[in-house]
Amino acid sequence: KELKKLAREGYWAASRALRAQVYHQLIQQVTCRLVTPDALVYRDVASRLFGKLSVSSHPLPEFLEGCSMPTYCLNLEGVSALKKILICVGSLFPDITYSPILPSLVALLLHYSEDEAQCFENISRLIASNAPHTGYIDQSFLAHQASCMTFGDLANKHCPAAHKLIASTSENVFEVYSGWLSWLFHDLPFNYAIRVFDVYLLEGQKVLYRIALALLKQYRLSVTSAELEGTDIKADLQAFVQNIAEHVTVDKLLERAFGIRLFSRKEIWLLQMANRKALMERGITLVQSSNGSPPSCRQSFHLAVDIQNFSSSIVTAQEMRIVWSWIPERFSLFPPLLLFSTSEDGCSLQRFYSCCEGYEPTVLLIKTTEGEVCGAFLSSDWSERKKSGATSGFFGTGECFVFTVHPEAERYEWVFIKKPELAKAVPRSRQRSPSPSPASLLGSSPDGCSTSSNRLTVPTPQRKGRLSPFLAIRHFLLPSKTASMFMSGSREGIIIGGGGGQALSLDANLLWGRTEHCETFDNPPLCQENFKVQLLEVWGFQ
Repeated sequence: KELKKLAREGYWAASRALRAQVYHQLIQQVTCRLVTPDALVYRDVASRLFGKLSVSSHPLPEFLEGCSMPTYCLNLEGVSALKKILICVGSLFPDITYSPILPSLVALLLHYSEDEAQCFENISRLIASNAPHTGYIDQSFLAHQASCMTFGDLANKHCPAAHKLIASTSENVFEVYSGWLSWLFHDLPFNYAIRVFDVYLLEGQKVLYRIALALLKQYRLSVTSAELEGTDIKADLQAFVQNIAEHVTVDKLLERAFGIRLFSRKEIWLLQMANRKALMERGITLVQSSNGSPPSCRQSFHLAVDIQNFSSSIVTAQEMRIVWSWIPERFSLFPPLLLFSTSEDGCSLQRFYSCCEGYEPTVLLIKTTEGEVCGAFLSSDWSERKKSGATSGFFGTGECFVFTVHPEAERYEWVFIKKPELAKAVPRSRQRSPSPSPASLLGSSPDGCSTSSNRLTVPTPQRKGRLSPFLAIRHFLLPSKTASMFMSGSREGIIIGGGGGQALSLDANLLWGRTEHCETFDNPPLCQENFKVQLLEVWGFQ
């Protein structure tokens, strides 16, 4: 804790010698693979590779194709050493296939190394780190893209104002977020980048997410949507970061970064793993570049909601794109697929279930007879309701949220997204608290008036070998059971959100509904409290 405090406050920024000593000692304590190349190996390989030849006669490793080469004020000798180290890394780490961050990290380390051999040894330890949930350097296109998607997910949750601005002015939101690492280790001035490096060595990749989120928040404060009309927002953000000294000091930037409450390293790691899995399912594992330009995994199909071909009886294509910009990155890879519609399938709850089962997640859209439009993003398959037996239990994860589209577009997430410190991580040995049962919460009257129930249902254990879902409630020790009432279904109707009221409840005929403030999402009523359904649609992901 003391070291973290010193790093965050820039204690060793005043002395080059102190910083060099601290860097070397910190990196020597990084747990890494048993056989990791050191300074002696570097001297041997470098003399064998280069001899008396100039470094310029050797091509850079393939994993740097299309990547920029920041030099951070290194002189010609330093730039030559940078290239030699990268060539030796390519020779000794053949498994690295893509790592755009590596040149910047080597260039920064060179400033604080005794010689290039020590710099090589230290960067090798960061590459070979095997500490659980604490990666330092992505080493494949798949891992890099998953990190970009994870940043997009975190920006969506922690910088809603900036995300909304970018989504409304950019054709491709992911393309903007794909530059997040470049903001830190390419665009930031040296005196900012090295302070980022201080905390990064101590705290791993999670700290990079924090600082990039703080930059995004700062950017939002400095621009208006009117100024961004017709602007290349990715280039504008890059220019903003390059001129960050005009907007905020490095101390203030770090202070704001550490004021952002993120979930645990393990939880973020689970999100990254889920994003990697989605990319693999989509067949996106290799670099797809041309003309030496930096590759992007989704240039052709990120705009999953096709304006020309999208058709809904409830929302326009532009409104659906707003909803799609709220959902987790790994699902927005896929275009929307209409699963159920009351106009085509009738007002039958059983038909609703049969059409939606087997799809995870889903988006529920409701249009009332008053013309209001609201809905919910539901992270779990509706077939989960059957696992509770006779009693209907709540299920779902903290990725569920409710929203309004008309008259205003607004999203209301799980209450612990904004206050993760209230939901402490549960030790692995602890079992998840049972969920409260919503049985009898739904009334049969048109206005959906509810009665209470004290019955509890215990969820089934997680299947072995399956990756635990991101924001699964069993990962958290919640202050109250009403904080995790995401979704529930029975023969009497469906409920979304609970605790002090339900965010949305619908009867068995999908005709009458009710909306109230609830503790799970801390939302206001999403439309008129007692409403009649004009149209209902459920969308899945192709």
